[in-house]
Amino acid sequence: MDVQKDLEKIIEITKTQNKWRRTETINLIASENVMSPLAEALYMSDFMSRYAEGKPYKRFYQGTKYVDEIETLAMELMNEITQSKFCDLRPTSGTIANAAVFRVLANPGDKALIAPVQAGAHVSHTKFGTLGALGIEHIEMPYDKENMNVDIDKASKMMETIRPKFVVLGGSLYLFPHPTKEIAELAHSVGAKLVYDAAHVYGLIVGKAWSNPLAEGADFLNVSTHKTFPGPQGGAVFSNQEAEFKMVSRTIFPWFVSNHHLHRLPSTALTALEMKVYGEEYASQIVKNAKALANSLASYGFNVVGEHLGYTKSHQVAVNVRNLGGGTLVAKTLEEANIIVNKNLLPDDPPEAVGDPSGIRIGVQEMTRYGMKEGEMQEIALLMKELLVDKKDIKEVKKKVIEIRSEFLEIKYALDYDLSAISSKRIPMLI
Repeated sequence: MDVQKDLEKIIEITKTQNKWRRTETINLIASENVMSPLAEALYMSDFMSRYAEGKPYKRFYQGTKYVDEIETLAMELMNEITQSKFCDLRPTSGTIANAAVFRVLANPGDKALIAPVQAGAHVSHTKFGTLGALGIEHIEMPYDKENMNVDIDKASKMMETIRPKFVVLGGSLYLFPHPTKEIAELAHSVGAKLVYDAAHVYGLIVGKAWSNPLAEGADFLNVSTHKTFPGPQGGAVFSNQEAEFKMVSRTIFPWFVSNHHLHRLPSTALTALEMKVYGEEYASQIVKNAKALANSLASYGFNVVGEHLGYTKSHQVAVNVRNLGGGTLVAKTLEEANIIVNKNLLPDDPPEAVGDPSGIRIGVQEMTRYGMKEGEMQEIALLMKELLVDKKDIKEVKKKVIEIRSEFLEIKYALDYDLSAISSKRIPMLI
């Protein structure tokens, strides 16, 4: 066994990944983001080695007094920016947050209404994901093709007939807000709860570029902390309903989480502070950039989804690339030129097209955090045209991508601090 060889391989792979994704690519994955240097420094702490099952000040382990402090502070800060009363940061992902809420609101065999898959419902909302694992029947609300959204009138009739235990809004391919206020009123009229999955748009919500579902009647707001909210990977549950929230909080542990990855907590708290200071500016620029990219792509002849609705109101842009070879081929071709997107089903695609869908999904939040603005979105659109439409040499386009990216290496909308005050022995990122 050659330990030294394996050690060098581990380090080399990590260095290569860091250099490639942090300095050479234009990352447009809609579900990713980057933490600030300070948040990353806090992430590398002793907390990552520790356990703290249970809630603050009610643990099953000793040695957690500082965990209790940081978790309490993080929840207070998250409630402040979310304008919510109750928060639980123990879910380690948005899907786990969904699972805990779904488990409390319904029993196996009960029914849940979800946003139509065509309107962006996440797999965790369906029989193929968390609902299916819990034995809860998922029924899709009708789809309004013209508005690319829930059909409110038909949903009303369905709700009265089915009388579900809960309704789920929010999405994965999520260009336009769902009608939260109207659906909340309908759900409550039949005794159902409304769960809003804001995994993708949570940063836009706290940045006031997207309406707050809790203010519009949602009973639960489930989020990811690493998409438009630029924190560490994780999840959270928010609510203003004390009794229901306590039931969910008691369910997260021990049903779905044991230890909840404590090193997330300082970084999450720090990111909440950054969003408190810069959130509105950051969220506003994200939406501007998404619109600029969509308009630029359309001007170059790309079939951008949702033209009649202004293309997007979120961080995302969806493009039908079937005429260019389909989502799989296009995503792989773009990756070869260091532009990172993902293939994605579009509203008109059948479920069986998941392996090679018509579309690609683009998100601008990470490049926005690196300081890119509308002008850079136009440059990105041009690069995509040169590669996919003009069929220019991949190496030539890749060289341009790296040149553009080299000008955007510093993370913006971030708090500054002397990192040596955290640890004089901190190992810098391997690049």
